[in-house]
Amino acid sequence: MSFHPPRKTILTKEQLEVFQASKAHKDIVDYIQTLNDAVVGVKLSDPCTESPGVKAILGVLDEIEKIVQEVPPVDNKASRFGNPAFRTFYDKVSEAAPALHTSLPGLPSEAIPELAVYFSEAWGNRTRIDYGSGMELNFLCWMICLERLGVVSEADHVALVIRVFWRYIQVMRLLQSTYWLEPAGSHGVWGLDDYHFLPFLFGSAQLKGHKYLRPKSIHDEEIVDEYSKEYMYLACIKFINSVKTASLRWHSPMLDDISAVKTWDKVNSGMIKMYLAEVLGKLPVMQHFLFGSLLLWDGPPPPIVPEHHDDDAHRGHAHAHPDLGGAGQREVGWGDCCGIPVPSVFGAAEAEKKRPGAMLAGPGIRPVPFD
Repeated sequence: MSFHPPRKTILTKEQLEVFQASKAHKDIVDYIQTLNDAVVGVKLSDPCTESPGVKAILGVLDEIEKIVQEVPPVDNKASRFGNPAFRTFYDKVSEAAPALHTSLPGLPSEAIPELAVYFSEAWGNRTRIDYGSGMELNFLCWMICLERLGVVSEADHVALVIRVFWRYIQVMRLLQSTYWLEPAGSHGVWGLDDYHFLPFLFGSAQLKGHKYLRPKSIHDEEIVDEYSKEYMYLACIKFINSVKTASLRWHSPMLDDISAVKTWDKVNSGMIKMYLAEVLGKLPVMQHFLFGSLLLWDGPPPPIVPEHHDDDAHRGHAHAHPDLGGAGQREVGWGDCCGIPVPSVFGAAEAEKKRPGAMLAGPGIRPVPFD
């Protein structure tokens, strides 16, 4: 098999439609559904088989956490946006990625350059210092590639969710709080989470059929605190509550609406439909998607686009709308695929902490009022 580094291909609505009818799209959806089904009724603390491949992947994620610890944030008190030290972290991960992949059992060495791109792009955007569901999708694609190449197998599906994927989320929370990563796009604060989608999807699968917990249980602080150690969905709710004040109705209205659904089965099926529409079906997200030899673009050859500097935040994609020329439009991101820059909740919380008379509370992370 001939491997090659993946690259961006989707630039237009027509190309997105080609992707939605492609084998790559079907493979991604099928994999999400397979992992989803594997963790129905499974708690994070439940025992599961950890193959040598799973253990090696967990070791790689441990190394990423070490890099975070080696690259502290720089003094950035004047800004509530992303910390520039993230770029140093990103460069160190990109540099270490090939060597880290050599520790994965059975991985062909010639496949490493291709997988390393998905892996490096799973931690955030180097230039914009932001993170969103598109980067999370890169990590899922990395797992798909590892399974196709035999590093892990079908028998590892439970462990891939409750061990590997959850460990990835934990490392991402560290990155988000350390470097104040901005939510990618302009509407992250109105989604399920400023950053993530899949923990809610897999987390709702974990809760399917639970005897006592209902979707409305997210409003009970004691229940959330007690069961957040066992269920991704509730862990994400606890995270949101720890960084934002007021009620979910105000800062996370979609989650509040979902809590009115009667059963976790309906929540879970709705999550899958929403992922297809809001992530895999959105041009601003999918024009950053990477196609290689393992997740192949099988549509018409993409048009040749002008080259951009590596540090250009808009490199490798088109804008959902043309720049209409308004003052500062390009600078603030209005009307283009990158959205309006949104400050990190961690940066906003730090600013709020310094405000005279501010009274904030929370374990380790300061809540920030929604505004």
